[in-house]
This record gives sequence, structure tokens and C-alpha cells, in this order.
Amino acid sequence: MKKKLMGFAHLARPANLPTAAADILAGIAIALYLKNIEALNFLTEQSGDVLLLIFSSVALYAGGVVFNDVFDAELDAIERPERAIPSGLVSKREAMYFGTILMLIGVTLAFKCNMLAGIISIVLTIAILMYDGYFKQFGFVGPLNMGVCRGLNLLMGMSILGMLSHWYIALVPVVYIFAITLISRGEVHGDNKKHIVWAGILYAIVIVAISLVVIQQKDNSLILLPFLILFAFLIFKPLLKAYKENSPENIKKAVMGGVLSLVVMNACWVAGFSNWYLALAVLLLLPVSILLSKLFAVT
Repeated sequence: MKKKLMGFAHLARPANLPTAAADILAGIAIALYLKNIEALNFLTEQSGDVLLLIFSSVALYAGGVVFNDVFDAELDAIERPERAIPSGLVSKREAMYFGTILMLIGVTLAFKCNMLAGIISIVLTIAILMYDGYFKQFGFVGPLNMGVCRGLNLLMGMSILGMLSHWYIALVPVVYIFAITLISRGEVHGDNKKHIVWAGILYAIVIVAISLVVIQQKDNSLILLPFLILFAFLIFKPLLKAYKENSPENIKKAVMGGVLSLVVMNACWVAGFSNWYLALAVLLLLPVSILLSKLFAVT
């Protein structure tokens, strides 16, 4: 029974789940600033809605990675036989039930927050399944689809007040995830230096975009700067190593660094639109992700 439960846990990629929660917190910080609402008071008084969106996002993300393994079961039997489904820990049917339950929970919790969040959660669910089931096989559309999923997750956080403005901010995580997905194309066989170069360019665009958006909306650059430097260090260090030694192992580490650094990117948004101590609170999700990454696979 313990092995079976661990199999389900591996399917849900626990190390990645704090990044989904961080998306929501970043979206909330952006939405509150744009409506001139004090963040700390809102988080205290409306903690129920905040938790609904956080758990909704986590459930949808977990459901998405479960279905990723469902659709990839035959390929994983060859390339990643240690995964839960090909190893026999969890059957394909059990994984389908698990993923469906998680996604239903995610959509339900979003609707309990507000109608707009619920609608976004449905669109996000469709986008996740489109990626898992079909679009990930394509060189351009696949990474774009994955990026759209992350952008929608940020938008779900921004919908906390039941309205949306400045939706274009969600394009930044789209570009960032596109970059990570490009890198991941070399996880099994290596030899993806061209993708790594493009990912580095996209990473630089993301850093510049965050800076420009924050300066345009709220000149909080001094508070943003240390978080942005940390973000750049964490994503570029493994990327450069993967370029110099283009092995599957280094590429996997670059992907892992990109995924876990989503927490830091979201801390940048909170630092830019709110204050340093709330950004630091979001940043504390990073050691949680790193600890879980020692126990569970990230990719």
C-alpha cells in the first residue's frame, strides 16, 4: 500500500506544486496593486479566497502532470521505465481516475472563489489536456501551449477580485515556460545547443520584461533588484553549464533549475507590485520545492 501511495505521489510531481501556488500569489499581488488594495490586509481578511485559488491551482497542476504520464505511458516504458505507470506502481486506469479527480477539485475550488476564476480554470484545464494529449509533440506549438498554461495560472491569481486588467502581464510566464520547454527537448538524448541559445535569449527577454512592467506600473526597482539578480543567477548558471557540456544530465539540471526558479520569478512580481517581506514569504517556497525535488522527480 505504501508503494502504491508513493506511486501516486510521484505522478503528481510534488516538487513542482509550490511553483503553482507561487503563480497565484504573484497574480494576487499584481491585482491588488492595480486596484490600490493593501495586500497584507486583504490576505488576512480574504484568506479563504486566497486558499481556494492556491489549492485550485495546485490540483490542476497535479492533474496535468498525471495526465502527462498517462499519455506518455508507452514512450516512458522505453525512455523512463522508472516512472510510476511503466514500473507498475500505478496502473494507467488508476492514473486516469486520479488525474480526473484532481482536475475536478481544481475547477470546483476556482468556481467557489468567483465565476471569473472558475471560467479561467476551465480554459486552463482544456489547455493542459491539449498539451498532454496532442500539442507537446510539436516543436513550436508544444512549448507555446505549455507557456499558455502557466500564463493562465497567473491570470487565475489576478482574477481574485472577480475582474481582470493588464492581462498582458501573463505573457511573460508564457515566454519563460516556452524557454524551459525548449531546453527539455534534450533531456533524453542531449545535443540541443541551439535550443539552449534560444532559451537564453528568451530568459533575457523575460528579465527585461519584468523590469519594464514593474517600472511602468510602480517604480519599485530597488526592492525588485535583489530578487531579479537571484532569479537570473539561478536560471543562467545551469543553462551555461548545459551549453558547455551538452549532456542529458546537465540539460535535465537546467530544466529543473528553470522550473524551480518559477518561485523566484513570482517573488519578483510580488517584490515589484507589493513589498519585500511578502516577496520573501513567496521565496520561502523555493527551499520547499528544492527539498521535495530530492525525493521526487521534477520533470
